[in-house]
Amino acid sequence: MLSTIWVVLIAIAALAAGVGLGFFIARKYMMSYLQKNPPINEQMLRTLMMQMGQKPSQKKITQMMRAMNQQQEADKKKKKKK
Repeated sequence: MLSTIWVVLIAIAALAAGVGLGFFIARKYMMSYLQKNPPINEQMLRTLMMQMGQKPSQKKITQMMRAMNQQQEADKKKKKKK
């Protein structure tokens, strides 16, 4: 009877540890994946600007990409401070 309780408790603890560890590993992987492969690239931005009726110059595209990257870095620093 006592050994059965220990087996169940160890199984529950192992399951909880596995779920917690899996969550943090998956989160770290997705953060690095999104940093390496951003959801918006220059080609998408150029297409978006053309659909809005603006003529996309390379200077505008570069400026907007730089602004988005700076905002991403600022958000990252803000999260680290918390």
